[in-house]
Amino acid sequence: MSSSLTKGLRRPTTRSAAKRTSAKTAKRAVKAKSSKPKAKRASASKTPARKVVKSRSTKKAAPTKQSVKSAKAVAKPVARKAAGKKLTVSRVKTTQKLAAVRAIRPTPPAPPPPRPPTQDESAALSAFERAHKEFARGRFAEARNQFRILLERYSQVSEVAARARTYLAIAESRLRTESILPRDADSLYDRGVIELNRGEYVAAQEMFERALKREPEAAHIHYGLAATRARLGSIDLALESLQRALDLQPNLRVRAQHDHDLNPLRNDPDFDRLIFSLPA
Repeated sequence: MSSSLTKGLRRPTTRSAAKRTSAKTAKRAVKAKSSKPKAKRASASKTPARKVVKSRSTKKAAPTKQSVKSAKAVAKPVARKAAGKKLTVSRVKTTQKLAAVRAIRPTPPAPPPPRPPTQDESAALSAFERAHKEFARGRFAEARNQFRILLERYSQVSEVAARARTYLAIAESRLRTESILPRDADSLYDRGVIELNRGEYVAAQEMFERALKREPEAAHIHYGLAATRARLGSIDLALESLQRALDLQPNLRVRAQHDHDLNPLRNDPDFDRLIFSLPA
């Protein structure tokens, strides 16, 4: 009896324990099933919120054209002010450095006053001026004599003596050429025509002027001088010489109408008046 009772008593305990364990396992299974979708829902609901927060915090709004222009407009005067401040500071520094350097540099001594010329130097200068006037007038023989006297008396004045030797050499060379030149007016005229045809207009002018000194009323010499001065570009002097030649010999108008040496004068109205107008 005791054993059956004990068996009967034990059985329900094991069944109830099994039921309890099965109930616990079922609850755990239910909890596990219910906990998994909750975790998924929580994760699904939390991730978009985090994305939204990240997108707001990390992504920056694209700048518009107006904002860029306003930023540049604000930055330009600021940059100009900064550059102006730098320039003023640099200028102040440079002026300070220059002032410091000038203060350090010693002032140069004043140059000594020029030495007054001695009695020999002043006398040599006055003698040179007299000889040079004769040289400029074309009186080479007189100029040569005065330069020789100057060198004999004031050779110790080096500067004046050197200049006198130069002019003395020129005067002597001019006198030698004059001695070689022909003496009569016709020979000088022929020599001037040769120089004119060669293109040596300065030499031709000198020959014609020398010939006029010996024969001032020669129309053909005045005409040659007019042609030479026209080639040299002295229009007014050429017209004067041509006027003088036509006054002395009017039939030279025919020659002047076709003379190529007078081409520089053809654009001048006075030339037309002289050549194509009938004499009174």
